[in-house]
Amino acid sequence: MTVTGRTVLLAGATSPSGLAIARALLAAGARVIAVGRDQGKLDALAAAAHPNAATGAGSIRTERCSLTNEAEVAMLATRLADGGEHVDGLVPLVGGWRGGGGLAGQTEEDYRFLEQAFTAVRVTSRAFDADLRASEAGRFAIVSSTAVGRPLAGGANYAAVKAASEAWTRAVAQGFAKSARDAEQPLRAAAVVLRVRGLDDVIDAVAARIVALWAEDAAELNDRVIDVA
Repeated sequence: MTVTGRTVLLAGATSPSGLAIARALLAAGARVIAVGRDQGKLDALAAAAHPNAATGAGSIRTERCSLTNEAEVAMLATRLADGGEHVDGLVPLVGGWRGGGGLAGQTEEDYRFLEQAFTAVRVTSRAFDADLRASEAGRFAIVSSTAVGRPLAGGANYAAVKAASEAWTRAVAQGFAKSARDAEQPLRAAAVVLRVRGLDDVIDAVAARIVALWAEDAAELNDRVIDVA
C-alpha cells in the first residue's frame, strides 16, 4: 500500500514544512489539498510545489479557510464531500514558536498565539474523523517536539501546547481502534505523533516520513510516537 492516489489535506500548508511535505506527497502520486488563510500564499505554494498541477493523482488544489474556526472547517469538509472529495490523510501544520524569559516570561499573549496550533488539531481532526475512519488507509499525523519529553521553563507554553496536541492525537488513535473493533473490521486508520528537535533541520525527513505512513500497517502504526532526526 502506498500514498499514490490518496487525498491528503495539509492544514496550514503555506510554511516551509508545508511546501516540503506537499512536494514529497505530489512526487509520490498523492492528491494534495493545501489549506490556509492567505490565498496569495496558497497560490504561491501551489506554483512552487507543482507547477504543472492537474486533476487526478499527483495534483494539488488550494482551499482558503481559517483552521481555528470550527464553522469554517465544517463548511470546508462539507464542500469537499459535496464535490466527491474524501480525505485519506490529514496533517495539521498550524504552528510557531514563542518562548524565553524563564517561567516568568511565559506570557498569556504568547500562550494564546501558540494555542492556535492545538485548536487547529482539534477542529480539523473532528471535521475529518469520519473520512479517515472510512478510508481504506486513513492517516492522521501531527508534528510535535522533543520538548514534550523534557520541558524547559523558557518554553513551558510551547511544551504544554505540544503535549496537549499529543494527548489529543492519541485519543484520535483510540477512537480509530474502537471504531474498527466495534465494526468487527481490521484497523485501517492510524494516528501518529512525529517528534522533532527542530523542524527546520529535518523538514525533508519529516516529509519523507509522512509519505511512508501509507506503506505501514495501520495496526502497527496507530498510537505511535516516532522520533524524526
